[in-house]
Amino acid sequence: MNEEETYFETIKCDDGIAFNLEYHNRRIARTISLNINLQEYILPINDNFLKCKVLYDEYGVVDVEYSEYEKRTIQSFKIIEDNSIEYAKKSLDRSVLELAFNQRQTADEIIIVKDGLLTDTSISNIALYDGSHWLTPKKPLLLGTTRERLLEHKELIEANLTIADLKSAKKIALLNAMIGMDVLENYSLLM
Repeated sequence: MNEEETYFETIKCDDGIAFNLEYHNRRIARTISLNINLQEYILPINDNFLKCKVLYDEYGVVDVEYSEYEKRTIQSFKIIEDNSIEYAKKSLDRSVLELAFNQRQTADEIIIVKDGLLTDTSISNIALYDGSHWLTPKKPLLLGTTRERLLEHKELIEANLTIADLKSAKKIALLNAMIGMDVLENYSLLM
């Protein structure tokens, strides 16, 4: 399997139900220009809280894997500046993200800054609470499904966010399919 041309979706399954498939189907269509109905491929192996990983390439679904989900504890972030980083398609080849993540030093996670603007962490989109609104970067590295859903429901507003915005934020939230919108009130930033 060629990692550069194999993509994946991470889908939350709980109590035998696969969540937000409409958004995952849309991203697959944007990535490979094929309309795939994931409902036809996802059959949770039990009723536990599972991470379903659907692997696909330009021809369609290649494999479906299930694993018990364990949420990572994230309390600190290292700011990583990289103006050349690209990860527009959710590819199995995550080497650019892994390279950035490996620079985290003692932090639990990274926040990637590109061209002076906040983008994502290595595992999620982000949002900042400014005291009135939840704002998410206008130019994330990856258009996440949870981000898309929350934008559609008017729970987030796109904005060009800087390190100064991050420092003044009242709260930060991590956004991905497994954790939804996970709000962190106590966290530290390593510059």
